[in-house]
Amino acid sequence: MQAHQQATTQQFDPQAQAYLSSAVHAAGPDLAQARQLVAANVSAQAQALDVGCGAGHLAFNLAPLLAQITALDPAPAMLDTVRAAAVANGLGNLVTQPGHAGALPFADASFELVASRYSAHHWLDLAAGVADMRRVTRRGGHVLIIDVQAPADALADTHLQCWELLRDRSHVRDRSDSEWRTLLDDAGIELLAHHSWPLRLEFASWVTRMRTPPEKVAMLRQLQQEAPQEVASALQLEADGSFTASTGLWWGRVR
Repeated sequence: MQAHQQATTQQFDPQAQAYLSSAVHAAGPDLAQARQLVAANVSAQAQALDVGCGAGHLAFNLAPLLAQITALDPAPAMLDTVRAAAVANGLGNLVTQPGHAGALPFADASFELVASRYSAHHWLDLAAGVADMRRVTRRGGHVLIIDVQAPADALADTHLQCWELLRDRSHVRDRSDSEWRTLLDDAGIELLAHHSWPLRLEFASWVTRMRTPPEKVAMLRQLQQEAPQEVASALQLEADGSFTASTGLWWGRVR
């Protein structure tokens, strides 16, 4: 596990600014839905945690609705970027903390809201990570997960996972809606809402953001070009390698 965590940090640490400016990460209907859910269900006096915060976009969006939000990530440069952006945007109630899912450095029931966005597909032991999120959430508090949602179709799922791994060696697995429902239920989190949206990934910026080596880009393009029609249709594969996956949002309450 330590080797994977090190690889993940090495992969993302140099790319903090790229993720801060990434259109995929900086905007999206999932952020608007997250704000709506938090505004309607979480006290303005609440303490919150963003697990695997990356460049901080979820924390930035939720901070004005909360008393304090802690942005946690294993990559030091990501945390530096988040701190600088928080200061620039006047978000004095956003603090940072090094750490990773599965070993959260907080006492039980520390937060009213624990969230994560586009991070869980990097977690080596996802069940342990979700259980740890539940541990640090107060009973009756809320858990918010946003991530790439894997296709229910096995063939499309297999191809997407292969593309993801060639592009990013720290990738573990995107999970389907049914898998997320099981994970949350097993952790003692009651699912209250699920939403999903198309997520178009423009190929050139997608691989550039992760500094994918040219030889792996070539392998990735070959896999795409050889993909059966069912996969090309399911993932809306375009001539230049761009494609459309899905973003999923799961909103739950700790039992």
